[in-house]
Amino acid sequence: MAANSGRHFLQIPGPTNVPDSVLRAMAQPTIDHRGPDFAELAQDVLSRVRPVFGTDRPVVIYPSSGTGAWEAALVNTLSPGDRVLAFETGHFATLWRDMAEGLGLVVDFVPGDWRRGVDPAVVAERLAADEQHGIAAVMVVHNETSTGVTSRVPEIRAAIDEANHPALLLVDTISSLGSIDYRHDEWGVDVTVSCSQKGLMLPPGLGFNAISEKALAAAEGARLPKSYWNWAPILEANERSFFPYTPPTNLLYGLREALSLLEAEGMPNVFARHDRHAEATRAAVRGWGLEVLCADEREYSSSLTAVRLGEEHDANKVREVILDRFDMSLGAGLGKLTGRVFRIGHLGDFNDLTLAGTLAGVQMGLELSGVPIDPTGLQAALEVLRA
Repeated sequence: MAANSGRHFLQIPGPTNVPDSVLRAMAQPTIDHRGPDFAELAQDVLSRVRPVFGTDRPVVIYPSSGTGAWEAALVNTLSPGDRVLAFETGHFATLWRDMAEGLGLVVDFVPGDWRRGVDPAVVAERLAADEQHGIAAVMVVHNETSTGVTSRVPEIRAAIDEANHPALLLVDTISSLGSIDYRHDEWGVDVTVSCSQKGLMLPPGLGFNAISEKALAAAEGARLPKSYWNWAPILEANERSFFPYTPPTNLLYGLREALSLLEAEGMPNVFARHDRHAEATRAAVRGWGLEVLCADEREYSSSLTAVRLGEEHDANKVREVILDRFDMSLGAGLGKLTGRVFRIGHLGDFNDLTLAGTLAGVQMGLELSGVPIDPTGLQAALEVLRA
């Protein structure tokens, strides 16, 4: 590929574009992680990250990917042989299932078509049938990054309550936190899992667990092996504004700046911006005569849109053309969707003109790849942005 002028368009659903001010914040000199300056930094980010999760309770921060935060949620609350209820909403829900099984948990895995989220009615049905309360936890991916489908967590919480079941509710918000409205406390979530490289506009390297009082109580009897992921020493050290091991100081500098950006915009405005950009993207997809993968409009994602192509077209070839000609990266189809979809990320540090440029590049790439489309798709998106 020839050298390109201008900036690269990184429109995968994460890692997302890192704002310049966050990059500058991370470039500060490293400090003593046992000194007073670090204690001030830690106290600041540990308190200010809570509203992003919608919680007043502690949020544990790990030097890890989101996968590490997945594992932390499981090993701190469950014991070998515990049953968990999980749902096949996409590639990442399937990977979380695989992890749970690898840790020695028994997974009741509800099959799905990767076009819909978790069905609250099925949650209610499965838990009502579990009269002995053998299911210890319900695992839900809030926003499935592989499909662009957002499960309805408040309705899932209501289904658990309707069944009068004591199962913990574990929710992955890896591609929704800071982009889609989410309320850990209000929705009765027990462990919220997330990471740094999507809506929080940071590079990869931070994993998060927001923890309910019920989850903290469950941790006292949880017997899955854990050391690095153990909440107890982290929470104890955080009380003194420190960490039990070397923390990712420069990423915490970046997190502080990212939180300042979110606070300045205001979370309701952040969510509204993401909703509007998602609506404009779907308008373009329909205008082109193509199909949004998500089959239920109640579950449309505001973080990304997965575009489904016909069997006669290879979505990976389209992505290759767009990368080669326009220096833009789009998300690939994963798992059973390989070659069938491409994913447009529209989350994080993003504005109207960035979206307009993104959709223009997609439209030109589809035409160059021989995919028959209606060229008024881009105009349909611009009408949404103008409105």
